[in-house]
Amino acid sequence: MIPKIMIILGSGSDIAIAEKSMDILEKLEIPYSLKIASAHRTPNLVREIVSQGTDAGIEVFIGIAGLAAHLPGSIAAYTTRPVIGVPVDVKTGGIDALESIVQMPYPSPIATVGIDRGDNAAILAAQFMGVHDEEIRRKIINLRKEYAEKVKRSNEEIVQKINRKYLQNDFLRIKNLEINKPEIDEDAEKCCKNKDAEVVIIVGRQTDVGTAKKVGVILDRLKISYDIKVVCPIRSNRKFTNYVKSMKNVKIFIGVSSNSSQVTGGIVGLTDRPVIGVPCTNENGDDYMLTTVSMPPGVPVATVGINNGRNAAVLAGEILSIKNSNTIELVGKLKDKKINL
Repeated sequence: MIPKIMIILGSGSDIAIAEKSMDILEKLEIPYSLKIASAHRTPNLVREIVSQGTDAGIEVFIGIAGLAAHLPGSIAAYTTRPVIGVPVDVKTGGIDALESIVQMPYPSPIATVGIDRGDNAAILAAQFMGVHDEEIRRKIINLRKEYAEKVKRSNEEIVQKINRKYLQNDFLRIKNLEINKPEIDEDAEKCCKNKDAEVVIIVGRQTDVGTAKKVGVILDRLKISYDIKVVCPIRSNRKFTNYVKSMKNVKIFIGVSSNSSQVTGGIVGLTDRPVIGVPCTNENGDDYMLTTVSMPPGVPVATVGINNGRNAAVLAGEILSIKNSNTIELVGKLKDKKINL
């Protein structure tokens, strides 16, 4: 059996993080491969397993590394397949590894997840494959339901056992609460310029539109259809929900946002499709990379570098090219800088 996902560790000491990935992939019944290779100590080994793995049919790579954490970037140098990076907490709380992995130059994106989040890396890899495989997508949907049920059960297992004088445990008790799905306006599709788009770009603020336009420029070069919308999930929640839910044929969402990065978190809560996050800087120079990448278990965001909309588009192209020979050819030329951008 040819594995579809390859997990590469920079060091055997990272195996505990890899086990989080393996637990998810075993649950989803997706064949995978596990290797240990160092970007610095065994660079030739990295080159060969990535190159030969790509030729053999690997669809997604997961690179797990700490400290300088150059492994995911080294993987990306030898493949046009999407690469997911998992920074490991070895020193400085893992921030050094996170910065090294996420801040990749164009056109070599790394879909970065939170520190030590091997589980989210596996879920994200499955989402990438689920774009082309409905059976895997169904398994992802079921897995997300399990995460949701775990949160609901916590009310009985934790909250209901707390005994405080003024705590009213039976008020709106979760197990008895009717949870309604959000109502979608019948004319919601009217707000979509291209309701059949493969990629949707959602921008949280007008000030971030410039970064979103860079996404569109590269998607145009890759001949990938897209729609773009400026809407904030905090200020216009109903419009935001209507828009996401109305884009029924979309395969990938890209959220572009600053000021707490609620856009990507809002999208993840409404779809099982992969979400790429582009953190931006605001007018004060503050960036929102940490609030984009540090997602809880079960709801990953494939984060790229700050203001790097172009890398988000390349990543989208890599995901769509898994089963599309035309797109993979264009992505390959782009990464080799053979087309004029």
